[in-house]
Amino acid sequence: MSAEHAPVARADFDQVMVPNYAPAAFIPVRGQGSRVWDQNGRELIDFAGGIAVNVLGHCHPALVGALTEQANTLWHVSNVFTNEPALRLAHKLVDATFAERVFFCNSGAEANEAAFKLARRYAHDLFGPEKCEIIAATNSFHGRTLFTVSVGGQPKYSDGFGPKIQGITHVPYNDLEALKAAISDKTCAVVLEPIQGEGGVLPADQAYLEGARKLCDEHKALLIFDEVQTGMGRTGELFAYMHYGVVPDILSSAKSLGGGFPIGAILTKTDIAAHFAVGTHGTTYGGNPLACAVGEAVIDVVNTREVLDGVKAKHDRFKTRLEQIGREYGLFSQVRGLGLLIGCVLADAWKGKAKDVLNAAEKEALMVLQASPDVVRFAPSLVIEDADIDEGLARFERAVSKLIQG
Repeated sequence: MSAEHAPVARADFDQVMVPNYAPAAFIPVRGQGSRVWDQNGRELIDFAGGIAVNVLGHCHPALVGALTEQANTLWHVSNVFTNEPALRLAHKLVDATFAERVFFCNSGAEANEAAFKLARRYAHDLFGPEKCEIIAATNSFHGRTLFTVSVGGQPKYSDGFGPKIQGITHVPYNDLEALKAAISDKTCAVVLEPIQGEGGVLPADQAYLEGARKLCDEHKALLIFDEVQTGMGRTGELFAYMHYGVVPDILSSAKSLGGGFPIGAILTKTDIAAHFAVGTHGTTYGGNPLACAVGEAVIDVVNTREVLDGVKAKHDRFKTRLEQIGREYGLFSQVRGLGLLIGCVLADAWKGKAKDVLNAAEKEALMVLQASPDVVRFAPSLVIEDADIDEGLARFERAVSKLIQG
């Protein structure tokens, strides 16, 4: 079989793809560590991490090894059978967390879909059909399926697709009084991101998560943590709930869980999991051997003191320099986040212009993200080398300097 491919270019996107994305003008073709090369051989530094996915950077030997070995062994058998990589990964997730049971799927949206369905089924079985209401935060993001996009607190993503799922209330994030006013005996679940990701890299207050846990207990509601973006070492702990010491009833994970290979999961307790009896929920590819083999390699590397402590040290390296740049150029007013999920909040004069910062960074061969139009987001590899951090931030400073000069 020939490895020759027909040449393609960015213009092909506009010919053959559904226009729901507006991708950059260049096409990345190869990655190694925290560096990426485009079709013209230009080298970029990657502070975007595939939107908090490439937890070990590009082509990490442990992940390449796990995928290659599994690719030569067994790809797919369906859920008529179980498989060894899925069982091994489930054991490792259970051993490392509060959880006793794991359900595997393919994405963060699917993980949240499963979490919300499980919460409703649990409440339905124990308390009856009236207890079905879900409380979420404004500006939250939980996925793009109809259910998850309805729970997400950003109407721009859920408007225009017909009737929304009923029984969902949104309250301001980090506002315990608002949550207290909204919760009732009809509430089956409260769902929160420990750090709002797409909403602007906004960490929860300690007292807020503690209060949410208490309110859920009082009202026999489940507390769901969406850790799709914060999980797998991103905050310097394996999951962000560990940083806060507040334990959820259900936790959703994806993104970094596969280090770039699509996989999602929910973690929960045995008594809750029991309500997903045989036939109640499923997924064709969920728990497939390829994804689980890679996921196992990810947790083996990430869930070590060396890597988790490294994340905290790298956070300080980023934050110190970013605050310096912020002060010098007056571009952003605050640097916030945990571990290697960092947001630079744009100053009033630059509000709404995060995309301009992204474009300026790209001109300096640096990949960064936005989280809302007011926040520039960094979600690099957890094992990014200090030299790459320093060089990337030098490029970022050049980009900021040119942007300011107009």
